[in-house]
Amino acid sequence: MTSTAPPTPSTTDAWRIEIHKRPGTKDPAGHKSLEALAELGVDVARACHAGHGYLLPPDLDREEVERVARDLFTDPVLEVATVLAPGEIPAAAPGRVRVLVAKKPGVMDPVAESIKRVLRRTLFDREIHAQTFQLFTFEVSEGLHLEQAEAELEAAAARALCNTTIEILRVGREDLPFGAPKDAGTKRGRVEVALLELDDAGLEGLSVEGQLSLSLEEMRAVQAHFKGLGHEPSAGDLETIAQTWSEHCKHKTFAGRVEFQKDGGEPERFENLLKETVAAATFAIDAPWCVSVFHDNAGIIEFDAGYDISFKVETHNHPSAIDPYGGAGTGIGGVVRDILGVGLGARPIANTDAFFVGPMDMAPADVPKGCMHPKRILRGVVAGVRDYGNRMGIPTISGGLWFDERYVGNPLVYAGTIGLAPRKYAHKKVHPGDLVVTLGGAVGRDGIHGATFSSIELTEESEEDSAASVQIGNPIEEKRVLDALLQARDQDLFRSLTDCGAGGLSSAVGEMGEECGVEIDLDEVPLKYPGLASHDIWISEAQERMVLGVPPDKLDALLELCAVEGVEAKAIGSFNESGRLVVRDAGETIVDLDMEFLHEGTPRPLRKAEWTSPEITAEPVAAPADHGRALLELMAAPDIQSREWLVRQYDHEVQGNLVVKPLVGVGADAPGNGSVLKPLAESPKGVAVGCGANPRQGLLDPYAMAAASIDEALRNVVAVGGDPARTAILDNFSWGNCQKPDRLGSLVLAAKACKDVAIAFGTPFISGKDSLNNEYRVGDQTIAIPPTLFVSAMSVVPDVERAVTMDAKEPGSRLYLVGPTDEDLGASHYLRLTGQNAGRVPQPDLERAPKVFAALHAAILAGDVRACHDLSEGGLAVAAAEMAFAGGLGIDLDLSGLHDPAGLTQGSDLDTVLLYSETTTRFLVEVAVERAGDFELHFTGAGLGDIARPVGEVTATDRLRVHGKLGTALIDLPTADLRAAHHSGFQG
Repeated sequence: MTSTAPPTPSTTDAWRIEIHKRPGTKDPAGHKSLEALAELGVDVARACHAGHGYLLPPDLDREEVERVARDLFTDPVLEVATVLAPGEIPAAAPGRVRVLVAKKPGVMDPVAESIKRVLRRTLFDREIHAQTFQLFTFEVSEGLHLEQAEAELEAAAARALCNTTIEILRVGREDLPFGAPKDAGTKRGRVEVALLELDDAGLEGLSVEGQLSLSLEEMRAVQAHFKGLGHEPSAGDLETIAQTWSEHCKHKTFAGRVEFQKDGGEPERFENLLKETVAAATFAIDAPWCVSVFHDNAGIIEFDAGYDISFKVETHNHPSAIDPYGGAGTGIGGVVRDILGVGLGARPIANTDAFFVGPMDMAPADVPKGCMHPKRILRGVVAGVRDYGNRMGIPTISGGLWFDERYVGNPLVYAGTIGLAPRKYAHKKVHPGDLVVTLGGAVGRDGIHGATFSSIELTEESEEDSAASVQIGNPIEEKRVLDALLQARDQDLFRSLTDCGAGGLSSAVGEMGEECGVEIDLDEVPLKYPGLASHDIWISEAQERMVLGVPPDKLDALLELCAVEGVEAKAIGSFNESGRLVVRDAGETIVDLDMEFLHEGTPRPLRKAEWTSPEITAEPVAAPADHGRALLELMAAPDIQSREWLVRQYDHEVQGNLVVKPLVGVGADAPGNGSVLKPLAESPKGVAVGCGANPRQGLLDPYAMAAASIDEALRNVVAVGGDPARTAILDNFSWGNCQKPDRLGSLVLAAKACKDVAIAFGTPFISGKDSLNNEYRVGDQTIAIPPTLFVSAMSVVPDVERAVTMDAKEPGSRLYLVGPTDEDLGASHYLRLTGQNAGRVPQPDLERAPKVFAALHAAILAGDVRACHDLSEGGLAVAAAEMAFAGGLGIDLDLSGLHDPAGLTQGSDLDTVLLYSETTTRFLVEVAVERAGDFELHFTGAGLGDIARPVGEVTATDRLRVHGKLGTALIDLPTADLRAAHHSGFQG
């Protein structure tokens, strides 16, 4: 080892407690950190020891600090603590480099907030400031100079161990800032903005520089409005308008006017795209069991025993690109608050998620400037969802994971929550005279311009420019909010509420007071620290906050309840009948806006949308050289391989209401179709949850992609016992820049498919969300995500005792393929594997598919189905392989009895199409021999003829064997090999 003595490290003016693993104990965090550096090609250390630390005020004495370290911070079995006095330098260790990571001043530190609360309640009778940090000690590789190691570690740690947007990185240094953020002398009060005399260039410049994300036409409308009033707007006025008019909050594209033309045909006009497509389907179906759709924080349907079920899925894409952990965590936190804010509040009973990220094997040199490696993003978003949901005690029961190189700059993160509430709490109303009460976390700089930030494309500068837009979540605080809020609901202490999410108070209060009026006093808003401008307090998206409408005579009772639960609550204003939004700070008016202009004044330009169908010359589908090898490669494909590493990080057992779990089978390691909850002990009914997405199909045929995604979500829930006649769906559109006609054209096609398919299936949309402008710009290059529709399905299961899983159950059982197979391999996994040209993108037969779902549900409810697996990625071959290794049994498939695909391309290999086609509305079903006749009757009785065809049997051989149409042996593989291939991919 060659090295030089390091310079004397600077110190921190605070007590420091460092916690390390005891020698000889496992250090998984240190091992993971070393792996993260290796993934970047950095090999400067032979070992890494991870620890964590705490900073406490210098005025404490050593005895107090050592007691804190001993009694609160250290597990004496696994850990040891080191206490360093203010100004004390840690002992130098030859050949080692210390790396410290801490939150920047003003960034929310949830662990530190919990520590402060514990210290105040247990050891000290006063407020004690505390901060946390992470510590990594690297043993430098032999022969490497310490200075070189430090330089390489500094560059690599900024990419693998630290998010410099919100964190401080110290390599070979010991100085960490300590203390609450200092008041920078920011002036509270009205800040006037010179707008009236600006020309178009000035208006556009103001929108960009102020991060308002408003178009020139919108800026002109704002200018004209204030010219009519005869005065300049304040910064608060502009910020309020920008948040309210943002794409994130207003959904201007979906609610906008569109002229659409496909393939040069006759133009089609929409005055409101959402109302005329997605929402139109719901209102056409007019399902009596839909309680609340589209107008509240979440959709609500009837369940049983006087209870309703609510469901909402949100996107948190841009924040997750900047800070994967915080972005995904606050995505879950935000959608949990949506459920707390639906009606008069529902109890969250389950979470869902879905991630769309870049390839895990992307070379570090190929990652665009300003982007994180997809591995880091995926690990971060999984950890964010995991920590938030687990710490709140909410099971995460359903989700999905997709990979594509076009998500490298714009990962997509979906977070969903399901709620349960008595039916009497399904609706709410704002009453003039009620007080505006904030409940939950205090306001800080986190989340400034979050709504407008989510409405623009990302660039290589976004990580630095949008640092203040990143929210930091505190699930423990939100759990306290949940407990207090539901008690207040049951005690009738408020009459209206909403969550404080995008746009902060400006959006929450502005939306609640839209039909009446409201006045707010910012002096009363709880703050984390001083130094915030008035308009920043107003738009901050600091997390874990709800806004309530409280009758004045109920305020004291509410405040008392919140105090008992440790939740801060404060009356900050009142609703009135003025028709205006007025905000004051220290008596000075900082916002004064007409509600009608604020909510209805957004310009509605006519946008041009067009779609030119791609020219596709489909080649005949060729057989692989070896079907067995092809199947093993499919089982290991990124979009098919096991997600067990991910699912196991989530606590899906908490609350004890999960009947069908995300992983099933004898080894509990096989991918289920959907999950089933049993929310009420007194009811036999359950709730099935599933999802569907096929983003690669959207590049070829957005209409077919949307239709297939809905069909897949329904297959998920019907396959486990959900009733298709009591199924509701949610739409989440994530698209590129819809100012471009081709992007908007594909969105229109997908929306049209949503309407057609939902009406045909009788399956209403009850909620949705769109996230547009998901494009990443590096210099002159733009990376647009593929058109992505993520569909979630929620279905009532009439009797959870009849719920079905996909694992094969009993040797000798018959296997049926339900649904005909067509040559539907466009964007399929088999063609991706073999490099063949795309063919027809699958989409459901809208006349036949609803009948298939109904007949299969009847068979499941009658007890005629032992196991059921929907066919999706990889087709019949993959479904059979998963079903076999899940049950620890064998399967023999015989394709000779299947119908030939309709319209088979001349030269296509018939067996290959039957094995790998991804035709929709298909299931592989296990049926006991003695129930086979009854099973078939469900389909023939529904006028479906022989749509359920015998295709083989379950065996005790532990092998998957497939024979083709002419009896040729195609596949003969041990199920252990199939399972091994399935689990061979990325493991987090």
